Amino acid sequence: MTDIDLKNPEFYINRELSLLQFNRRVLDLAQDESVPLLERLKYLCISSSNLDEFFEIRVAGVKQQLQLGISTTGADGLLPHEQFEKIQEVAHELVHDQYRVLNKILIPKLAEEGIRFLRRTHWNPEQARWIKTYFTREVLPVLSPLGLDPSHPFPRILNKSLNFIVTLEGKDAFGRENGIAIVQAPRSLPRIIRLSDAVSGAPYDFVFLSSIIHAYVEELFPGMKVTGCYQFRVTRNSDLFVDEEEAEDLLSALEGELPSRNYGDAVRLEVADNCNSKGVQFLLHQFKLSEEDLYQVHGPVNLRRLMAVPDLVDRPDLKFPAFTPSVPAALQPGHDIFEAMSESDILLHHPYQSFNPIVDLICQAASDPNVLAIKQTLYRTGEKSMLVDALVKAASSGKEVTVIIELRARFDEEANIQLASRLQDAGAHVVYGVVGYKTHAKLTMIVRREGKRVKRYVHLGTGNYHAGTARAYTDIGLLSADKTLGEDVHKIFQQLTGLGKAVKLKKLLHSPFTLHKGMLEKIARETEHARQGKKAHIMARMNSLIEPLVIEALYRASQAGVKVDLLVRGICALRPGIAGISDNIQVRSVMGRFLEHSRVFYFFNDGESEVFGSSADWMPRNFFRRVETCFPIEKPDLHERVVQETLVYYFQDNTNAWVLKKDGSYQRVRQGNAQPRTAQQRLLELLSST
Repeated sequence: MTDIDLKNPEFYINRELSLLQFNRRVLDLAQDESVPLLERLKYLCISSSNLDEFFEIRVAGVKQQLQLGISTTGADGLLPHEQFEKIQEVAHELVHDQYRVLNKILIPKLAEEGIRFLRRTHWNPEQARWIKTYFTREVLPVLSPLGLDPSHPFPRILNKSLNFIVTLEGKDAFGRENGIAIVQAPRSLPRIIRLSDAVSGAPYDFVFLSSIIHAYVEELFPGMKVTGCYQFRVTRNSDLFVDEEEAEDLLSALEGELPSRNYGDAVRLEVADNCNSKGVQFLLHQFKLSEEDLYQVHGPVNLRRLMAVPDLVDRPDLKFPAFTPSVPAALQPGHDIFEAMSESDILLHHPYQSFNPIVDLICQAASDPNVLAIKQTLYRTGEKSMLVDALVKAASSGKEVTVIIELRARFDEEANIQLASRLQDAGAHVVYGVVGYKTHAKLTMIVRREGKRVKRYVHLGTGNYHAGTARAYTDIGLLSADKTLGEDVHKIFQQLTGLGKAVKLKKLLHSPFTLHKGMLEKIARETEHARQGKKAHIMARMNSLIEPLVIEALYRASQAGVKVDLLVRGICALRPGIAGISDNIQVRSVMGRFLEHSRVFYFFNDGESEVFGSSADWMPRNFFRRVETCFPIEKPDLHERVVQETLVYYFQDNTNAWVLKKDGSYQRVRQGNAQPRTAQQRLLELLSST
């Protein structure tokens, strides 16, 4: 089979279409009757939110390629215009199904549970009076209708904001009769309003802000007749561009770019499905969009806003059961974390095990007089982070605190700029990484004096230092006092903050230097073992798999007889099941209550198996344009835990798993007569406290 060209575009799936397939699987969970009802509503919102970002970043990028006349292709061979046509076809189907799920499935089922969304045509007189009072008191004072004429041109429309195009008859106070106005809903107004108990006919009655504005829009145009009112929303290109080679100050350059994010080029227009053709064409013209960019919808133009509903409804029976993450005995409050780490490496598997020990580690380091320095990378931290508070405390008390903050973490740029300023004010050394390379590695190093020696303690993880996502994302983290690991982490921090040539590490692989080469070598080693007739096995899990050389290497491994088991949550460009190419490869996507975020790589290695955790997916950007780390799990019991908990259990899952087929579609695994097995539920029972 060696004469087969493994670069053949037919062997690769387009990344954009694969990402749309991921959102299709999220939407499938919104239709899964085994999932609690309010959680199904959340999945619908997540599907919509994901699609927003897809248009803001991915579709915007394809449209820019079309505008610039770029004709390059990816490994799949699709030209930009071919990608765009297929994207629009699949995206329109997905949006149609999102509103079908909302209107035909979720709204009726929620109504059965006493959770209702009241249409304005169904308000009884008492409800209408309450809503009219709400409109007059809360909504009307902050609305600013804009009639369009030569002195009032079409306004700048904020990215993803709620707006209305209103058609009118009659003359205004100045004798004008242009007939079109725009009403913009301020973002300060809630999009979902719960009616008071006094007027509710059910335990939880809600009304959309769009319905309220629609019902009383004539109040904004006294003396004129409203002949039509239609909600719309425009999605814009939200990818920031900063020329890092030219920018003298990256922070200032990003601060200057952030306001433009809300007013980039339009890439999608969503309009109420009852809007007439004249209104639709008017809006398309204003935003310089074509018919293929138009999405007419039956319902609120921003489904993501429904995410507020579960928090407004006190129905635990319609949500996932609460659980308490466990804390290993050695890390219980009151224990000396440094002593525990000195005795043995410690593995934390979030969210089943608590993120608090990581915060406690930094807090203990901040107050420990023997700690000399703390160094940490921060990509996303969230607001009001206790971990950041501890770093500020440590810096304020005179410890050497160095923080690598990635200012370019998409959609967290503003938060990270504020974080950088706060840490600098406290006296920390703040570095913005390396020009041209995002710092995506998850590293902490604490330097502590113990008697006559200085010792390093490290944490390496697959997820962000973000307490919120640690409750919702699956990730692993390793706490270690291993001398060699400490030396490797020390060298990486030196590389990030100083100048010098690439350093040689003993245990860690890191991008953009050794990770790609290291993965190819390990895949090649398994391939050679298979050719020698030995057992060979690769298991790997990640968010995305699109790097062509890695995929080629996996194809060669499959041809040689290596068993390749892949868990790829999102994008996968590899086609499994091609005869003579990838018939020894299976690709699964497991989805459920928690977002699968861990990156774990296993190689059988002729019985001397190796397992690694990593901050990196198998994507070109992670291998070549980011600073990433990949760390070994060497302690035998932790090694076995990682293999079982992050790989084996997931390949045994017959409830929340989808299998990728060679045509690029996914088929959900059906348990049939088998005992149902769910990896996430199994881990909750195994690791959490409740």
